[in-house]
Amino acid sequence: MITKILIPTDGTQASKKAIDYAIGLAKQTNASITILGVVDKSAFLAQSIPASFTSNKIITPIEDYLSKLTESFVDKAVKQCRKKRVKPTTVIRSGHPVEEIVKEARRSKSNLIVVGSHGKGALESAVLGSVTYGLIQNNTKYPVLVIRG
Repeated sequence: MITKILIPTDGTQASKKAIDYAIGLAKQTNASITILGVVDKSAFLAQSIPASFTSNKIITPIEDYLSKLTESFVDKAVKQCRKKRVKPTTVIRSGHPVEEIVKEARRSKSNLIVVGSHGKGALESAVLGSVTYGLIQNNTKYPVLVIRG
């Protein structure tokens, strides 16, 4: 039985479509929804500038920008839910997206993860590090429902 749905969001059209699908599913099953935003630290840790040449003054604005961007994705997802009279719980984490999604599924005791996919092939996903591909290959106990964008 589906009682708790976790929806990671990155603000893309695929993510918005997954949210809509999850809202409909939640209404049918009377499940609660948790919307998760992950600040992907790899976006600013893998800089081409050596660490010895940078200072916190350079890194901090990147972190702030990514945090605010993630917050805006979560806020838009909340508005999307409220339009359909669903009140979600929200969580924002920082780290590697796949790991944080799995950790949050465990923390919130979710029994379904609904995620949007951009429709990349397996080779492209492996090279680019697709979050959806990572969730499917992670061998977790959590079912993953992939909604194509």
